[in-house]
Amino acid sequence: MERKGTAKLDFLRKIELEIQEKWEKDKAFEHDAPTTVGESTNKNKYFVTFPYPYMNGRLHLGHTFSLSKCEFAVGYQALKGKKCLFPFGLHCTGMPIKSKAAAKSGSSAFQWDIMRSLGLKDDEIVEFANAEHWLEYFPPLAVKDLKQMGVKVDWRRSFITTDVNPFYDSFVRWQFVTLKERKKIKFGKRYTIYSPKDGQPCMDHDRQTGEGVGPQEYTLIKMKIVEPYTAKFKSKVFYSKNIFLVAATLRPETMFGQTNCWVRPDMKYVAFETNSGDIFISTSRSARNMSFQGFTKENGAVPVIMEILGQDILGSALSAPLTSYKIIYALPMLTIKEDKGTGVVTSVPSDAPDDIAALRDIKKKQALREKYGIEDKMVLPFEPVPIIDIPGYGNLSAPLVCDELKIQSQNDKEKLAEAKEKVYLKGFYEGIMLVDGYKGQKVQDVKKPIQKMMVERGEAMIYMEPEKQVMSRSADECVVALCDQWYLDYGDPEWKQQANEVLKSLETFCDETRRNFEATLAWLQEHACSRTYGLGTRLPWDEQWLIESLSDSTIYMAFYTVAHLLQGGVLNGQGGSPLGIKPEQMTREVWDFIFFKTSPFPKTDIPKEHLQRLRREFEYWYPVDIRVSGKDLVPNHLSYFLYNHVAMWPKDNGKWPQAVRANGHLLLNSEKMSKSTGNFLTLTQAIDKFSADGMRLALADAGDTVEDANFVETMADAGILRLYTWVEWVKEMIANQKNLRTGPADTFNDRVFASEMNAGIMKTEQHYEKMMYKEALKSGFFEFQAAKDKYRELAIEGMHRDLVFQFIERQTLLLAPICPHLCEYTWGLLGKTGSLMKASWPVAGPVDEILIRSSQYLMETAHDLRLRLKAYMLPPKNKKGDSKPPAKPSHCTIYVAKTYPPWQHSALSLLGKHYKSNNGVLPDNKVIASELGALPELKKYMKRAMPFVAMIKENLEKNGPRVLDLELEFDERTVLMENLVYLTNSLELEQIDVLFASEADDKVKEDCCPGKPFSVFRSEPGVCVSLVNPQPFNGLFSTKVDIRQGDSKDSIIRRLSKVNRLIKDLSRVKLMRYEDPILGPRRVPVLGQEEQGKLPISNKSVFNINLEEKRVTLADNGLTVDIGDTLVYLIQ
Repeated sequence: MERKGTAKLDFLRKIELEIQEKWEKDKAFEHDAPTTVGESTNKNKYFVTFPYPYMNGRLHLGHTFSLSKCEFAVGYQALKGKKCLFPFGLHCTGMPIKSKAAAKSGSSAFQWDIMRSLGLKDDEIVEFANAEHWLEYFPPLAVKDLKQMGVKVDWRRSFITTDVNPFYDSFVRWQFVTLKERKKIKFGKRYTIYSPKDGQPCMDHDRQTGEGVGPQEYTLIKMKIVEPYTAKFKSKVFYSKNIFLVAATLRPETMFGQTNCWVRPDMKYVAFETNSGDIFISTSRSARNMSFQGFTKENGAVPVIMEILGQDILGSALSAPLTSYKIIYALPMLTIKEDKGTGVVTSVPSDAPDDIAALRDIKKKQALREKYGIEDKMVLPFEPVPIIDIPGYGNLSAPLVCDELKIQSQNDKEKLAEAKEKVYLKGFYEGIMLVDGYKGQKVQDVKKPIQKMMVERGEAMIYMEPEKQVMSRSADECVVALCDQWYLDYGDPEWKQQANEVLKSLETFCDETRRNFEATLAWLQEHACSRTYGLGTRLPWDEQWLIESLSDSTIYMAFYTVAHLLQGGVLNGQGGSPLGIKPEQMTREVWDFIFFKTSPFPKTDIPKEHLQRLRREFEYWYPVDIRVSGKDLVPNHLSYFLYNHVAMWPKDNGKWPQAVRANGHLLLNSEKMSKSTGNFLTLTQAIDKFSADGMRLALADAGDTVEDANFVETMADAGILRLYTWVEWVKEMIANQKNLRTGPADTFNDRVFASEMNAGIMKTEQHYEKMMYKEALKSGFFEFQAAKDKYRELAIEGMHRDLVFQFIERQTLLLAPICPHLCEYTWGLLGKTGSLMKASWPVAGPVDEILIRSSQYLMETAHDLRLRLKAYMLPPKNKKGDSKPPAKPSHCTIYVAKTYPPWQHSALSLLGKHYKSNNGVLPDNKVIASELGALPELKKYMKRAMPFVAMIKENLEKNGPRVLDLELEFDERTVLMENLVYLTNSLELEQIDVLFASEADDKVKEDCCPGKPFSVFRSEPGVCVSLVNPQPFNGLFSTKVDIRQGDSKDSIIRRLSKVNRLIKDLSRVKLMRYEDPILGPRRVPVLGQEEQGKLPISNKSVFNINLEEKRVTLADNGLTVDIGDTLVYLIQ
């Protein structure tokens, strides 16, 4: 969508740059802890953090959306009088930068294109082959982009991670030494997701796909191939070797029921030698996993003896553990998948629907057996073996359920999925074993013992593979490997319990986030914190290892509190320290003193007051008041954040995190953001396109919950227009303030506007408190502006100066957290001397809810009148089709009812009675209908009674119990009378009368009820008269106007002003008649003597008309004169 012009955008961008310069000069966002220790008890501070973004590219709109929540929170809390700190670090630890650097030096064309799209030239791209270049290139750009957005960040406290930064490196080493001493870090062989290509564990942040996926444990069942061998296994390479088909199962306890095993005829398998000299047969994918788990002689190498097709294995005789059949056979199954397990599948038809369906197929279909060379003796004698009794399904659950669901073959995929769902969970949790040695025991209790027994007997092994496919950033499919590694023991029961304590008092803003935390803390086990290469900090006690990126980023918020005094605004910490402290002086005891308030003063040559100042900064700013992040970090980073805080400060819960706000992903124009499809915006592109405030407005409007939010470009464009229009209006009001009304601000609409502003402030404050920025924008800008627009429209007597300027000031404050640049500019226009960044949230005055509702009633009535007027003007429906629309009405009578018609009154009373006695719940419509039918006054209204009840029920949900009130809480007639001029003008009528329904006929009484007035339009006849203006050069011409019976001078001037819009001030209009009504109009007026031959019409005069003769006379002081067909008007 091309823009027509960019003047409004340019105007906003110009303001933003000026304001940002002013903030920088004022050091508006730099805050230090107070020097007096006394203030640390009631701190009144707000410390907000955002997970430092990864420096392998420019910041994009997704980052910006999450961090905008921090930004809006700081803006609001500062207005509430809190001292706010929003620091911003930049993450460089780990693999992504390294793997990108490796890709640059390799032949990765795709990565090269991405770099080009960032505006880099080829000779610049070459330098990125060196990982250190990334650390110098992207961090300063991130800072520049964020400054353009106007974030309220204290940039003195920014830093990059890794051992490039000596202060941060020292901090992380201190943290890890402390954790190890507290027995949180352990060493050993652990199953972990591993990238063979990178030669090290592949953590969440190193993955292209499969974030959050862990190792899945299987029992590997060894089925020995016995004589007679099929052709393939007579080969020399197998001579005198034990050959096993190996099947991975999650249910070792069902092996007692094996009747055969399944192999896919067209799948490729490998036979490979294990470290015991036996031969295993599986897919090469699973063999690769096994080779990293100690199955083969050389770690990671699969010694393949032969590649075999599934069809060459079919018909093999097998000796399988635990089954009651001495020999079982390998049979064909066509639905085996290659991406899970080993490609060899055990068959237990008693308890597995897939197995019974496939076994029945091959028993029924002789042609299928012949196709794959399967003899009858391999299939027909084998029947399901009862091994488990499941309540409700008996001891052969799979055959039973397949019969119930009428499953015909193994291709009934949907029905089979349903069957599995029915049997598996119930079987596992409620099933009782029937086999000897385990009879009467619960299935879930014997699973582990049976697995253990089979492993000890050499009939099975433990095998692992990733739960789902995991691809590393170096485009390698990961395996599960048994690795030596240092790991954080998040599974430790005591530590887990402490993390749950933190969660209890943590504000999560929504239940889903809390549930995600609970689930994570429940399953979280060991987390490998070490790796062999990448960028980062070395493990202090074992320098061959580096600390990975999810482990050096758990308590670094504490580092923010002192970073500005150690590294003073130099990102890599290699500038001078403002306190003259050197990195090597930051010993373990020094860090202890700063962060643990019970630690003694260390042996050090750092001056005592400097160390006390560092400790004071930490003690003042901690704990973290809120951390904002995408919801995908709950299962890893945010949970580790809780664990590590409680590990470092176990006895000081005053240091534990206070709140976590997780949000969904950001869609761009309702679609996923993606560099490859081009639906992508970097932060700097978004600012260029929409201005900082325009972008911020659209980010606030994108959404608040953990569901995906949506940044809509048309919304951002509309935002630019809205902001521009708002500033223009403010300028217009300042220029025109002399013309605004003064005196008491007490008209109906003044009072409504004041109340609506107060209500808007209170509502917006609640939304900001809950961090619901879409809602805050709605109540604090869109609805707030709508209240002003309504006031402007309704205040016929003109807007009140005090209210207009009160509105501008309040609007500026309510919008300031979201659009700070424009609001700071408006603040200046209002002549305020201090910065808006030091201003206070507006105090809301009283809110008159009833008054606001009476104003809503007025708007609804005006809308209803417009619709009725439109309907009145439609041509009548007649057969001939020559119908003419009726003339535009001139008058309207509005009837208002004080009470409901009797039948409605009875129905409402009944509903009200039920509502009170039933705790706000109404009974079923059947009950209501029978009770209403029993009331004599409702006999003839029953057809209308139930629709009326339905309408009341619907309104009750929308507007609450006052819908059941029998009378309105305000006087309808008074409200309409106070706004009669507005209603008359907006409907372009001559006159509106407001009467009570009790004075009208029965039909009106029936159709009129409290809050729902009834209107009748009519056209009053009149005689047409010319109105002439003899004054030269004023652009006012002759006009024709109807004069009606009983008109006064004022009503004619009002009518004239409706026809002639140039007449603004009615008090300056003088109405006159000719002394000689016949000849007067024919005489040429004399310049400067426009009143000659004319007489003024007084306020007391009344016009009378004779319709037959089309004659108008004027009665004044008992005298009646004919006025002819022309009157004169002058503007004085």
